[in-house]
Formats: sequence, structure tokens, C-alpha cells
Amino acid sequence: MKGDPRIEIGGVSRAHGIRGEISIVTHDPDSTVLERVDTIWLDGVEHEIAAVRPTPKAWLVMLAGVNTRTEAEAFRGRKVEVAREALELSEDDVLLSDLIGCKVQLADGTPWGEIVAVEADFQNRLVIHDGGVERMLPLVDQLVPNIDLEARLVTVTPPEGMPDSPIVRGKRRGE
Repeated sequence: MKGDPRIEIGGVSRAHGIRGEISIVTHDPDSTVLERVDTIWLDGVEHEIAAVRPTPKAWLVMLAGVNTRTEAEAFRGRKVEVAREALELSEDDVLLSDLIGCKVQLADGTPWGEIVAVEADFQNRLVIHDGGVERMLPLVDQLVPNIDLEARLVTVTPPEGMPDSPIVRGKRRGE
């Protein structure tokens, strides 16, 4: 959510080698943020980085005080966060997590629900709930012409005939 002091950038996939390195896979394969930070958070616990190096598939990170493979194994599966300011976002950049909770309106100002999730895939999709209806809208400029994070308002121009699905409480989509 906007204003969170830390942002999730990926996860620990496994221990690497016998000296206590961990392998971190970032959500953005092109991200170099781990080269610029001295500290990361693993499941909310702060850890100092002693060394970091990129590989074609992941980042190998040595944490201060972690010296064996057994110690590194304990971090497997943990989410990795960095301080928000480490991301060096430009004025126009938007983090997908910042969209959750934003109200949605049509171009004419008609309320159209609230963003409850963003499905990140080859094409990111906004999951919008409006009463008992769920809508999935691709996050592309043509359909989402304006995002105002300060006002927590997203303006959309959905295509004609876009389907609505009823929200089934207690079940996740696709079940």
C-alpha cells in the first residue's frame, strides 16, 4: 500500500554453496536494487548484506552473521523487502501494490468499484470489486488512462461488453 516504508521485491529460493549464501529471485528480473542496498528485510526482520552478486537467474546474497549452508537454509521461502526509497522511482512510476485500495471511476466520473488486488502476469490485471461484482481489467494505458495515487483514484475506460463475475465469498478465483 502507498506509503509502506518497505516494498517486497522477491523471495529467497534456496541456500547456495556451503558459505551461507542465499539465492534471491526478484519479481522484476531486470531489477538491480540489491546492488544498491546495504540492508534487506526477510519476512519483516532486518538483515545486513555482507556481499551480493548477480547470476543469470537470481542474486546470490551473503548476509552478515550467516556463515553456513544450514543457517542459510532457514531463510528459504521468505519474502524479501527493501526500503521504498531504494527503488529510485521516477515521478511517473507506480508500484502495483500502491493501487490496492484505490477507488475506480469511469471517465465520466461514475463510480466503478475498488481495486482489491493486482494479478501480475505477462499482462497485469486489476481486480476490481463493485458491490457483489468482480471485474478484471488489463492494466494498459488505453483502458487505464489516469492513476492519481494522491487522491487514491483510478480512472478507467473499459471495453464494451466487459464481463462481470459474481464474488463468491470464501473461495478464491478459479476454484
